[in-house]
Amino acid sequence: MKNYTIVGLGELLWDVFPQGKELGGAPANFAYITSLLGDSGFVASRLGNDSLGQEAQEQLQRLGLETRFVQRDSEHPTGTVNVQLDQKGQPQFHVTESVAWDYMEWTPQWQALAAQADALCFGSLAQRCQVSRETIRIFIRNLRPGAVRVFDVNLRENFFSEEVLSESLRCCDVIKLNHEEVPRVMQLLGMAHVSDESSAEQLKTKYRLKLVCVTRGAEGSFLLGDSGTHEHGGLQVEVKDTVGAGDAFTAGLAHCYLRGTSLAKMNEVANRMGAWVASHAGGTPVADASKLAELQSLAT
Repeated sequence: MKNYTIVGLGELLWDVFPQGKELGGAPANFAYITSLLGDSGFVASRLGNDSLGQEAQEQLQRLGLETRFVQRDSEHPTGTVNVQLDQKGQPQFHVTESVAWDYMEWTPQWQALAAQADALCFGSLAQRCQVSRETIRIFIRNLRPGAVRVFDVNLRENFFSEEVLSESLRCCDVIKLNHEEVPRVMQLLGMAHVSDESSAEQLKTKYRLKLVCVTRGAEGSFLLGDSGTHEHGGLQVEVKDTVGAGDAFTAGLAHCYLRGTSLAKMNEVANRMGAWVASHAGGTPVADASKLAELQSLAT
């Protein structure tokens, strides 16, 4: 099986729960799961030059992820998110502002990474600050021809706008959003929302997308691609929390998309990855050898 270079670009932070903290941020969760699936997953982000930043770097290394594309910042602290879980394990987030990942810089190292990437995943949260927003734009412009650009929307608090959404849609091939985000995105873009399916069709047509994915939590997901549509009914698991489950889904999606699998296979693998992460605490659960072999056989 070919090994692809896949980059998660954006926020790297600590999710702070009542019972402790877990390393998180969608790009890191995404890169970790792609590496479990057998690809080379890289995190491109920025940490503070502080104890939390050092701890994050060490945790990335323990997870088997390289840290050479994680910048350090002496002026801004490492990012944190206060997370409260409801009775169903659904998280409520409060994201701290003016942190290191708001000030990501374009560097020769990142230029080299962009030139070799087969796929890039980015979201809306890391674009809340103009500095990182511009860096993300430059990164996308420097991707090698043919690299797959995945926009995982991830609306958080008030850290998004019509401008960020429309710009991101214009420079991506694949978009993933959850069913709660669909009407908000359509409203911001001045488009009508009747159903997930009709909204996906409008987005695909207007922005010339190759794949639109709408996730529905335990109820599965809907995919719209050039070859048609596919719905998955979801998988029943005992949920610990859903932090990182969407990122794991996106990782499965990207992994399969690069291999040209069918929409049905793509949907099955993505749902399995999301369900596996949801059945564990945090977004980067450890996989033993048997689980690793099982995960890596999914898309073959």
